[in-house]
Amino acid sequence: MTDDAQPQTDQEIEAAPAPKSGPVDRQTAGPFDESEANAVRPYIDLGGIKILPREGLNLRLEVEEQTQRIVAVGLDYAESTLQVQPFAAPRSSGLWEETREQIRQQVKQQGGRVEEREGPLGPELLAEVPVVAGPDGATKRLARFVGVDGPRWFLRGVIGGAATSDVEAATAVEDLFRSIVVVRGGSPMPPRDLIPLRMPTTPGTA
Repeated sequence: MTDDAQPQTDQEIEAAPAPKSGPVDRQTAGPFDESEANAVRPYIDLGGIKILPREGLNLRLEVEEQTQRIVAVGLDYAESTLQVQPFAAPRSSGLWEETREQIRQQVKQQGGRVEEREGPLGPELLAEVPVVAGPDGATKRLARFVGVDGPRWFLRGVIGGAATSDVEAATAVEDLFRSIVVVRGGSPMPPRDLIPLRMPTTPGTA
C-alpha cells in the first residue's frame, strides 16, 4: 500500500499550486486588500486600486488606444516612475512566480539582461532593457519588476528612474507601492484578468 501511494505523492508535489509571494507583514504594512485598509484615509479611488495622495506625487492613467480601456496607473514620485496593475488571482495560490518567468523570457527576447534578487517586497527582477537612444544618449534602461500576491488578487509594479539604483528613492517608491489598496470586488473573474480601473472619483484629485 505504501508503494502504491508513493507515485501519487510525487504527482501531488509536482501539481502543487504556486505559493503566494509578498512581504510577511503585508496585511499590516501593505499593499492592502480593501478589507484591511483604513477607511478614513483620503484615497484617490481608481476602481481596482486606491492611491494615497502625497506631496510630489503625479498620477497618470495609461489607456489602450483601440479599446480606450485604462490598463495601468503610472505614478511619478521621488525622481522615479512606478507603473501598477491589479489582477484577479486564485484564492489559495499566487501568480508572481509564473509572472516572473514570463517577464524573464520577454526581456531576454528583447536582447536584455535580467537577474532575480530578493528585495524588500520579496523576489523581484532587475532588468536591463535595450531602448532607442533618447536625448541623453542612453541605449539601455534599468527596470525593477515587483509583485505581491494578496487575497484573490495580484499587484504588479514596474519601477524605473532613480529607484532602480538610489537607495533613498527606492525606499520612497517601495513605501508608495505598499500604501496601495487593491479593490478586488465580489464579482467572479478569471485569474490573470486585469481588475477594472477607472478615472478618479475623489473630488479635487485632478
